[in-house]
Amino acid sequence: MGDNTYQERHTLSPYFSMPGACAFSVGTSIGWGSFIVTCTTYLSQAGILGTVFGLLIGMAVIFVINRNLCYMIERNPDAGGIYSYGKKVAGHDAGFLIAWMLLLTYMAVLWANITSLPLFARRFFGSFFQFGYCYTLLGYDVYIGEVLLSVAALCLTALLCTFSRRIPQYIMIAMAVIFIGSVLVCAATALVKHGGSGYSFDPQYIPDKRQINQIVRIAVISPWAFIGFENVAHFSEEMNFPVRKIRTVMLASVLLTTGFYVLMTVLSVTAYPPQYSSWLEYIRDMGSLSGIEAVPALYAGAHYMGNAGVGLLMLALLSVVVTSMIGNLTAISRLLYAFGRDHEWLEPLSKVNRFHIPSKAVWVTVVVSCIITFTGRTAISWIVDVTTLGAVIIYGFLSHFVFTDAKKRGDRIETGTGIMGIILMIGFAAILLIPKLMTVDAMEPESYLLFAGWALLGLIVFRLVLVKDRSNQYGHSVIVWVALLLLMLLTNLMWENRATQQVTDDTMRDIHEYYQEKFEQYEIPEEETGAFLQQEGVRIKSTNSRGTLLSFALFMSAVIVMMSNLRTARKREYALMDQLGEAREFGFRDSLTGVKNKHAYIQWEDKTDAKIEAGDADPFAVVVCDINNLKTVNDMYGHKEGDLYICRACSHICRTYAHSPVFRYGGDEFVVLLFGEDYLDRHRLLEEVMKPVYYEDLHTSVSIAAGMSEFSPERHYALLNVFDEADKRMYRQKLKMKTID
Repeated sequence: MGDNTYQERHTLSPYFSMPGACAFSVGTSIGWGSFIVTCTTYLSQAGILGTVFGLLIGMAVIFVINRNLCYMIERNPDAGGIYSYGKKVAGHDAGFLIAWMLLLTYMAVLWANITSLPLFARRFFGSFFQFGYCYTLLGYDVYIGEVLLSVAALCLTALLCTFSRRIPQYIMIAMAVIFIGSVLVCAATALVKHGGSGYSFDPQYIPDKRQINQIVRIAVISPWAFIGFENVAHFSEEMNFPVRKIRTVMLASVLLTTGFYVLMTVLSVTAYPPQYSSWLEYIRDMGSLSGIEAVPALYAGAHYMGNAGVGLLMLALLSVVVTSMIGNLTAISRLLYAFGRDHEWLEPLSKVNRFHIPSKAVWVTVVVSCIITFTGRTAISWIVDVTTLGAVIIYGFLSHFVFTDAKKRGDRIETGTGIMGIILMIGFAAILLIPKLMTVDAMEPESYLLFAGWALLGLIVFRLVLVKDRSNQYGHSVIVWVALLLLMLLTNLMWENRATQQVTDDTMRDIHEYYQEKFEQYEIPEEETGAFLQQEGVRIKSTNSRGTLLSFALFMSAVIVMMSNLRTARKREYALMDQLGEAREFGFRDSLTGVKNKHAYIQWEDKTDAKIEAGDADPFAVVVCDINNLKTVNDMYGHKEGDLYICRACSHICRTYAHSPVFRYGGDEFVVLLFGEDYLDRHRLLEEVMKPVYYEDLHTSVSIAAGMSEFSPERHYALLNVFDEADKRMYRQKLKMKTID
């Protein structure tokens, strides 16, 4: 009954179909950004051909990652996906690290789609939800109406995900079909009618930039377009189809996702408002537009299909937001479920409701996400950087885990794809993190700072995990400390570099504009110029000072947390050593008398034999003692009195041979190894040990028979020979004592 109750409270059940798994994979990887970021980040940096070629290269890279992912799912169909697999392959420390990065990436995507709803409302409903002004954060006005809109959508999604398993799956399938079909219809219509529209696809690349660099840039950030396709791994326990078919599902997912982004890219440049001379000019001015013109794909749909096009694409836009919210919320809940299942102090996260859904994990995610809605969209406007680098780290660790596992199992193909994935992700990470590497722009300064803060927070959370770890599963590897510290230091260094570079560029622009203005006025006053240049210098200096101070604060915080973690780990290590020492000591102690037992004697025997064989044995003797009359005591007074009789006999032996190790060799037999002072006084001590001793708590005096033998290199080649002689002499003495009695 108890086991069944536990199963009901902590076990997921299969319900995912192949279409459902494919819909979750595609729906989670495609969100609001597919309509906006494809323009503001992809097209604006690489043009049409640069974007398409970059996406195709990214797809080829994802095929490698996909091979590794399918291998992982087949080998480890458990909730938690990469976290559960990494924990089994590389240990709990590596598992925590990948879980921490998964949490950041999935949360960032979820938050991006939640906070996109106010943007959606602003563009298509005007100021309807802009009531209850709260404050302005980083240039973004936060309204209570928009906060309520986001919170309501999030809670509605959570309710849907906690009270039904199949309805969210059906919604995901339906909406995936809707947004793929809608974009396909609109893009096909636009391409057919584009020839006579008068619009041009030029420029196909961004002018004044090397084409290869544009393609590389898109390829490097392409993991942003696919992150979430791997979330199917978190539902491995809930699949109701053979796990081998996951390869078909994932292949279809990658192809559909790539096709969708290519269609969105092409559709977005097929038409542009008449006030612009090219699609590039239009896209660069998107931020100042509103309504349909603010979303190039919608404008193109309206131009070629009228209201039908707008309706289809608005439905597609709403569908990608809803599928992303459902998919990411579900994936995060399964990740937290798996983590809670592995940690006793987080067990509530692993409890499932009557629908076999980890509802507590869902609502924990909702509570945290509701806080984000009060920060506005600006707080996570660097979503592309966050999810791209997060995806690169996640896919890199996945490849490492697969390489390690496949190499042990002798799976040559996955060993190759594992090492290939590692190399590719290291290259991507280098380009993302190092400014101007290959002349490609790296991440925004704020993105570096976000990762540095997340790494520091990870060190703090890992300390909590160490403190709560009763089963000693964590702290055996330095991977968490080293990886998070390196991530923090590197991103902090790159942030300072980018911030300095940015303020320097701004200063140079201001100086250029200043001199341009003064040149047009035909006068450059020296005093005014000196003050202006001094002011610009102060700006650069203050930026460097703030950066240095922040870097120092982050570094010192990390050092403090690291030292605290190290102290906690050492305490656990010392406690474990003490426990092992006590266990070892207990294993070599006789539980009744407290002296060494037969196991301990065997160890002494091995060491002594080694010395005898090497010719290094010091003079020693063996005394074998046997307690007389034990059977009589047991028969007359009971075994409790007999145990006390043995203990008193042992005390007498130990007091007599105070400088020698005493072993309980059998029930009533003890062995003493005499060295040093006791060896020199061995004959007197032998007579002393055989003298009867009376104890007040016993009904009879303690009598011991003993025999002794001295080690002789000429006669003995092992301790056993000495023991046998002493044992024989003890038996002769025992018979002699019985005859006297």
